[in-house]
Amino acid sequence: MEKVKVGIIGPGNIGTDLMFKILKSKNLEMKTMTGIVESEGLKRAKEMGFNVSTEGAKAVAEDPEIKIVFEATSAPAHLANAPILKEAGKICFDMTPAAVGPYVVPCVNLDELGDDVDDYNMVTCGGQATVPIVSAINAVADVEYAEIVASISSKSAGPGTRANIDEFTQTTAHALKVVGGADTSKAIIILNPAEPPVMMANTIYCRVKNKDEEAIKKSVDEMVKKIQAYVPGYSLRVPPIFDDDRVTVIAQVIGAGDFLPEYSGNLDIINCAAVGAAEIVAERILKGVR
Repeated sequence: MEKVKVGIIGPGNIGTDLMFKILKSKNLEMKTMTGIVESEGLKRAKEMGFNVSTEGAKAVAEDPEIKIVFEATSAPAHLANAPILKEAGKICFDMTPAAVGPYVVPCVNLDELGDDVDDYNMVTCGGQATVPIVSAINAVADVEYAEIVASISSKSAGPGTRANIDEFTQTTAHALKVVGGADTSKAIIILNPAEPPVMMANTIYCRVKNKDEEAIKKSVDEMVKKIQAYVPGYSLRVPPIFDDDRVTVIAQVIGAGDFLPEYSGNLDIINCAAVGAAEIVAERILKGVR
């Protein structure tokens, strides 16, 4: 079966987990892993039979076979790499908070984005976990204010996550408005040092203009099923709780364990979202739609 060849920039934990997820893909075929220095991630990819390089974005940009690229580095790195990939005609899924292209949360707005998009921003792990719930509530109750708290295990926050904390909160808060539909928003991240490591938990708090408890419950349940189609470890720890015009939901993410441990649900959900979106884009490429 024909597949679309892909490359990954960034051989760290996120990039390596992406590689393992792509191996299970219906429409994507892993070809190249690239970084800027020799690393365990590149060594692992080479041992698995894939092309590796220390030339960064250049390595995938110059390969005409590669149609889709996953950027798994940092926001500053993607700001530098984005023009290179664009000029080379690559379709990029940006795992950083750089937000060069439009935000995409697959179950909310992927179908609304045109086929001319060449840089899909995957928001943040917290955004992938919470924006869909805010969107579901907003669809039936009109969210005036949304606030989310993403609590993740400190062990699952690598150097990239820690270096991008400010971008995480800004990007997530913005996506709650742009994609989720909230009028105003706020995002907070907590790195929990507990042992044993905790699973990713996301508290979503919304103040609504038109409270309809049954409609909100139904809308949230339907959205959770859509998320679970590409993130099997997603579930509600606490279903919608109502207090006057306020709605609170707590969602949990357990990682699939493809490469990273189950407590790294924060990394798993953004990778699942990226691969899920790339599957759809790849299917369009294979059908000649784009």
